[in-house]
Amino acid sequence: MKKKHVIPMAVLSSALIMGTVAPTSTLAVTNQTPAEVVQKKVHKANDNKPFFVKEKQAEKQNKADARSAKAFLKKNNAKYKIDAPDESLDASEVKKDDLGMTHVKLQQKKNGVPVDGNMVTVHYSSDNRVQSVSGQFNDSVEETSISTEASLSKEASVKKAKAAVKAPEQLEASPTSELVIYPFNDENHLAYKVNVNFMGENPGNWFVFVDANTGEVIDQYNAIMHADGYQSSIGAGVGVLGAKRNLHITHSNDKSVEGGTNFYLYDNSHVNLDGIYTYDLENQWGGSASLFQSNDAAFKDNYERPAVDAHYNSEEVYDYYKEEHNRNSIDGEGMPIISVVHFGQDYNNAFWNGQYMTYGDGDGEFFIPLSAGLDVAAHEMTHGVTTYSAGLKYRNQSGALNEAFSDIFGALIDEEDWELGEDIMADEAVASGRTSLRSLSNPSKYPVGEKYAPYGDGNGMYPSNMDEYYDLPLDLDNGGVHINSSIINHAAYITGEQIGKEKLGQIYYRALTVYLTPDSDFSHAREVIVQSAVDIYGEGSAEAMATADGFNQVGITE
Repeated sequence: MKKKHVIPMAVLSSALIMGTVAPTSTLAVTNQTPAEVVQKKVHKANDNKPFFVKEKQAEKQNKADARSAKAFLKKNNAKYKIDAPDESLDASEVKKDDLGMTHVKLQQKKNGVPVDGNMVTVHYSSDNRVQSVSGQFNDSVEETSISTEASLSKEASVKKAKAAVKAPEQLEASPTSELVIYPFNDENHLAYKVNVNFMGENPGNWFVFVDANTGEVIDQYNAIMHADGYQSSIGAGVGVLGAKRNLHITHSNDKSVEGGTNFYLYDNSHVNLDGIYTYDLENQWGGSASLFQSNDAAFKDNYERPAVDAHYNSEEVYDYYKEEHNRNSIDGEGMPIISVVHFGQDYNNAFWNGQYMTYGDGDGEFFIPLSAGLDVAAHEMTHGVTTYSAGLKYRNQSGALNEAFSDIFGALIDEEDWELGEDIMADEAVASGRTSLRSLSNPSKYPVGEKYAPYGDGNGMYPSNMDEYYDLPLDLDNGGVHINSSIINHAAYITGEQIGKEKLGQIYYRALTVYLTPDSDFSHAREVIVQSAVDIYGEGSAEAMATADGFNQVGITE
């Protein structure tokens, strides 16, 4: 019997396309802010919205740290209105970037309990002067009396959450539960933030907020957004579309197999990276996946081709982030890069798992195996980068930003064009005119689904401008995460055509990893993406002006 190297299947993910996850029934959520309001909105510090405030001529500090940041906010209370930063803000992270700037992140807390999604970052110049302050601070939490003592146990909150999302009894990974203050519908709730994730035909990555005293479900949404003894080898393979691939693989001795050696799609050749792995789920919907293996170093038969592409493309994306942004893997700390192929039966999607990417084989009519697309791999891995940086919530405009950044970096890494998914479309889809999944250069070349069309301006196409914004309820595409993202996509395209893809990537990566917050909307994104261009290329530079022009042309104005 062959030795099996397996990985349990648990999901924390963002899907490539909409329409494959169970909708959130029984959830009443106010529709998105109308487009005309979004365009004109200017965030101020401490209005319970993400804010960005530039500082001018700030005094030089002895040190850029949490103590200094809190002292600055206290001294400038008239502007930021954070009355007691020593009590309400807790040090979260201090990080110095490649430009010499230091960013001090402070988490808002109430009696030691974090306020979900609320964090303030003080940005210091290279000579320790406060250059700007950004983030989100909920003053109503400070102004009202909120008990932070929970009568419901964590175990009970998990049971409530599992019941609310109809999770299967057997989960491959244990749900997590964290006590938070959760601002929702103009009230501040003491709640457990429970994450329940599972595989299956409708994989779930549910965030459920359970009242920590009554056990009532306050809110919920599905965020499907996915060794010793090994010796390094060089292998070869053939991808889904027939491309010949050189692969970094490993081998180990195994007397039970012909030839006495097994070869694995496991790359351990990169310093300070915990490896690149490709697993086979054998067309199951769940269970355990086995590390893809062969008794020779050539992976060339039809069944192996999706795994070859997943393995090869993962390394390509890793190399991009390492070479262009000095980011070591998805989390920046060298976490393993894991792909799972042959998920389910004729599955027309791919998704990022908080631990790995998952690829379906497609139905052969609309999609071929989705791992064939380098831009698809880049899209999914960028969801992971977002998870470990801005943490953009997967709903409404923050969710549309989450999707847009994945699309944008998909187009940057697969640098041949401004299309997403052009390599994974099946013959029948191409014959019908669907030559890609989405277009950054011309979003309106493709229609949205029939159930989404009534919420737009009547043209039924993907939007390129805020005038065409889809005002979707949360139970349709999580409020438009895959639809309204095309507005941000098009802004990036306009900028990229002026300054080139390399500079565009530098600007958008900085915004994602330095300035954006979990609740950022389009207006806030404009502010901080333009600021990122200023940080790198200077005030009044051609790059900063091109970045602003991209947003101007899609109707996201100051």
